[in-house]
Amino acid sequence: MAFQSVHDLNVKGRRVFLRADLNVPLKEGKIADATRVKETLPTLKCLLDGGASVVLASHLGRPEGKGFEAAYSAAPVAAWLREQGFDCRLASYVNGEAVEAEAATLQPGQVLLLENLRFEKGETKNKEEFAASLARLADTYVNDAFGSAHRAHASVSGMVARFPKDRVAAGFLMEKELKALTKVTESPDKPLVVIFGGAKVSDKIELIQNFLGKADAILIGGAMSYTFLKAQGYEIGKSLCEEDKLEMSLELLKQAEAKGTRLLLPLDHVAADAFKEDADCGITLDQNIPAARLALDIGPETVALYAAEIRAARTLLWNGPMGVFEMAPFASGTLTMAEELAEAADKGAFVLVGGGDSVAAVNKAGVAARMSHVSTGGGASLEFLSGIELPGVAALSK
Repeated sequence: MAFQSVHDLNVKGRRVFLRADLNVPLKEGKIADATRVKETLPTLKCLLDGGASVVLASHLGRPEGKGFEAAYSAAPVAAWLREQGFDCRLASYVNGEAVEAEAATLQPGQVLLLENLRFEKGETKNKEEFAASLARLADTYVNDAFGSAHRAHASVSGMVARFPKDRVAAGFLMEKELKALTKVTESPDKPLVVIFGGAKVSDKIELIQNFLGKADAILIGGAMSYTFLKAQGYEIGKSLCEEDKLEMSLELLKQAEAKGTRLLLPLDHVAADAFKEDADCGITLDQNIPAARLALDIGPETVALYAAEIRAARTLLWNGPMGVFEMAPFASGTLTMAEELAEAADKGAFVLVGGGDSVAAVNKAGVAARMSHVSTGGGASLEFLSGIELPGVAALSK
């Protein structure tokens, strides 16, 4: 990999600035779901066990950036860490002389959790002065916040150049994410099959283009498939469609053919007379959708075709549902894809799931633990898979 791992660092007696993703949901002043904090604990423990003291930092929610706001304080995170046995105290603020003095008193094994980074506009604006003030808090920098790696913020990219290159590293979560994503984009075992769903072609143009010529097959589902079908002259009834992306859809189909990637579209649909759970629904006879109906899931013929592609693949990527899986009558396509992908992983294929809805789907299907890797970074993983350089990753580069 083009960056150091936290494993490569000697941190004994060092003070480490650890940028983590502690953006957890809060309820009545307590953490409602600690998953994100738990994800970064292996990195935090490694640093503390190695003899470091740690300045821990994250954003939390969306404060205005005009100073302290009690509703967005990091205090519940500090309390949770103390409950887990960490010697952790909450800093008096995000930056400034008082915080620098607090950091200077840290002993090996101790943690100083900064207040919410976004209390200061300098974080999101990547202000030089703010980045410098954060860098003064430590002599080593570790980034474990993959979910924020696509943001050019002060704590993610701006401050990193202020540390010597040999004192900069990726945490275990960041490293795990980048290894999994790089395996799919740069060194996949073939055949590589990618499954793209969701509402809009416009959200996935770069993603599709980045896999043309790389993937053996791209399986399209969800509402974005209706734009592709209409572009080819099929009837799509009242289904969602991006009229301004019809030409782009045809262009993507042409590019796929030219680059040797099979781009597959649904052969049939589950179509309903209304967008509601108790709507009258049925399976279409072919790719056309009746005028008075809208498609809300892929049909059984499509499921069988896509399942066969999945079973033949050695590397698989899934981003985006096949239909409105939140409603029971339109969940079958998405949940069957989840089960097929889990079975592929069980048999030794590398299966990467990325994107909020896909992650929700594998959790709903109860198969998340069977996947090779479930990405925690929605926007970051989407941009990485689209071939876009992430500021937080570029900053870690050797």
